[in-house]
Amino acid sequence: MIRKELRIIILSLIVSLLLTATKFAAYFLTHSVAILSDALESIINVVAGGFATYSIYLAGQPKDENHPYGHGKVEFFSIGFEGAMIFIAGLLILFKAGQYFFAPPVIERLDTGIWAIAGTSALNALLGLYLVRSGKGLRSITLEGNGQHLLTDAWSSVALIAALLVMQFTGWTWIDPLVSVAMSVLILRKGYQLMRRSISGLMDETDMALVDRVIGIINAHRRRTWIDVHNMRVQQYGANYHIDCHVTLPYYLSLQDAHEELKYMETNVTQALEGAETEFFIHADPCIPSSCPHCQLEECPVRSHPFHQLITWDRENVLPNRKHTG
Repeated sequence: MIRKELRIIILSLIVSLLLTATKFAAYFLTHSVAILSDALESIINVVAGGFATYSIYLAGQPKDENHPYGHGKVEFFSIGFEGAMIFIAGLLILFKAGQYFFAPPVIERLDTGIWAIAGTSALNALLGLYLVRSGKGLRSITLEGNGQHLLTDAWSSVALIAALLVMQFTGWTWIDPLVSVAMSVLILRKGYQLMRRSISGLMDETDMALVDRVIGIINAHRRRTWIDVHNMRVQQYGANYHIDCHVTLPYYLSLQDAHEELKYMETNVTQALEGAETEFFIHADPCIPSSCPHCQLEECPVRSHPFHQLITWDRENVLPNRKHTG
């Protein structure tokens, strides 16, 4: 899987280099600050692509004594770096556009610039969609983040083409820096979003959608011996997952039987998560008399209270570190 990710990101890096060269050629031909803004953003594509290539390589390295959870966290750092670079590019573009408001350039050969930007925009869109789709399929946030970046670049290029066409037919050159300002705002927003996602991952912020998915899988394969699940934590490391939880089981089960119950839970969750490497740390709790009202084992030999109500597990009662009793 990692080799496939590397091939994809290297392809993205090569294409980004060619598109960046094309955009700078268009700028030198036209002297349009809006085209320069697009070219500056493409430099970030190249830098971020290079860093993403290294992060995917590192994420594929096996666990070791210094990194017991593997190296997947580097992918969050990668998208944070890319987001920061995008944000810096947005600030540079905003600064450059401000200068051109007071000293507008003489714009030339707009028709050539329009064709060049149109071609690079189409290629960026196709490449971006490919990276996003591949990133979701391979569970690689680096590929997905890089693809989102390219799609943002493509959409900003579409707006740029529209502005260049207006200038071509009206001669309103004052539109040039104005469009550049609008592009910088879009770029700054995307940079912030990527940095926010990076910080969330590095700080192990809970992904509630992933938590709901794991809980749904456990509910779907629930066994009568699983009296209670609580204190659950779900973390993502690159394309892999680490899950902690406590499971209350009948206290009289043998160690072998308890192991089989927990192994069944782990196996079903791992299979449902599409074959991702999933590491489970499950703590087995013995049941207590106050667990009886929620226990489905009618034939239980030590039952002290009648069954009252089955608890449907959800994030509100699975995440807290407390047993469901009474």
